[in-house]
Amino acid sequence: MKIDFGKPLINNKEKKIVDKVLNSPILVHGKLMQKFESMFSKFTKAPFAISTSSCTAAMHLFYLALNLKAGDEVIVSSQTHVATAHAIELTGAKPIFVDSNKEDGNIDINKIEKKINNKTKAISIVHYLGVPVDMPKVLKLAKKYNLKVMEDCALAIGSKIKNKHVGLFGDAGAFSFYPAKHMTTAEGGMLICRDKKLAKKIKIIRGIGVDKSFDKRKFPGIYNVPVLGLNYRLSEINSAIGIEQLKKIKKFIYKRKINYKYFFNNLKNERRLKLINLNNYKASEISPYCFPIIIKDININKRSKLLLNLKKFNIGTSVYYPHPVPRLIYYKNKYGYKKIEFKNAEIFSDKMIVLPIGPHINFKMINYMSDKIKKLLTKKFL
Repeated sequence: MKIDFGKPLINNKEKKIVDKVLNSPILVHGKLMQKFESMFSKFTKAPFAISTSSCTAAMHLFYLALNLKAGDEVIVSSQTHVATAHAIELTGAKPIFVDSNKEDGNIDINKIEKKINNKTKAISIVHYLGVPVDMPKVLKLAKKYNLKVMEDCALAIGSKIKNKHVGLFGDAGAFSFYPAKHMTTAEGGMLICRDKKLAKKIKIIRGIGVDKSFDKRKFPGIYNVPVLGLNYRLSEINSAIGIEQLKKIKKFIYKRKINYKYFFNNLKNERRLKLINLNNYKASEISPYCFPIIIKDININKRSKLLLNLKKFNIGTSVYYPHPVPRLIYYKNKYGYKKIEFKNAEIFSDKMIVLPIGPHINFKMINYMSDKIKKLLTKKFL
């Protein structure tokens, strides 16, 4: 049995629509991009949805629209993909890292206020592994200090708080369509927001700063450039895949939920493991990305041995993430690293592995993975 960690479910419908695009004269600036945006807007109930070339691009666009610059600071979770911090760093602003909580790896909200000063312009929230952050609590802080809020929803498509989709609590939300995510466009992202002026500004920056998109020009080739911009657009090919994937997203999410529950019941009695019980989040509807397990008494070297042994059994695993972002070489060299400030994040980076629960996974595979993990936990090297 071979079990992939991430395996996008692409069938003939995606292939046919891509083939249709390839045989058309329009590969960018087309109606499929607009249709995909409209469908995603409807799915999340967002007033505005803007497709991008990646989730990183979506976050970067938001910060550019805020006019972030050198000397500004943004509060950000330490336990996230490096792209969350890069999007801030690329503007010249400084990411200010905050430790995780012990329960689920999300940002410790109680530690945010201590990091806020007169340089702070925004708070970047990450819904880690699909588990929503307590957004009402974050928004209370943001309102107190007049801060903008970005929600990184890369791993949280379908997650909600009191029936409101994540990404709609702050000023903007960013989503990822990387192949291993809940759905894919091969590569791509989406930004959602509620403010019309912000959406318009981001669209212009996304399209190299051009004031009129291809379909809005009265005369072919005639436009102007009022602002500095980048090419962060999503192609018609990527949009076509996204349209077909979005039609299946509810089924994908349902499969992840039942797989997570089945995995949890298989391993909940293993005393050496710490699991995240989704039943503890009464106000949230969680769309889990993967199944995380923390081995309480393990170190990095032994965790590496565990990963290699699971690989020998053809089980695809991953680590989310190998380091708290401030411990990565670039950020450590530039800003320094105080281990004591990120002790919870280090637990998630150094003691955790994540297992697949995507729609390509069935109960037989979960039983196989659970059995191998239980056996490996009895080995002396662990």
